[in-house]
Amino acid sequence: MEALIASAIAVLGGSGIYLVLRARTFTVILGLALLAIAVNLFLLSMGRVAPGHAPVIEEGLELGAYVDPLPQAVVLTAIVIGFAMMSFAVVLAITAHFVTGTDHLDGEETS
Repeated sequence: MEALIASAIAVLGGSGIYLVLRARTFTVILGLALLAIAVNLFLLSMGRVAPGHAPVIEEGLELGAYVDPLPQAVVLTAIVIGFAMMSFAVVLAITAHFVTGTDHLDGEETS
């Protein structure tokens, strides 16, 4: 399970970095979204991936039989903030496309 999550974080992070380095605004926005997902998965995995375990400590549970709820709350907050920032970036990119007539980052169309 840990290897699957680590490889998913690596693929999402690598794809996000590749797309951020492109010259078009919409691919940069998509790259930032993939990087945000990779960071959220990383933060969520810090709370220990343990399906079927209690999210809080209850009376009678051993110390290793619970999952830390703090990273889950941080990731939930990060998802909301990330969605708001991606929405703003898309509106900004659409406005820039209408003003400049291109979606190239420097405003000039190159072949």
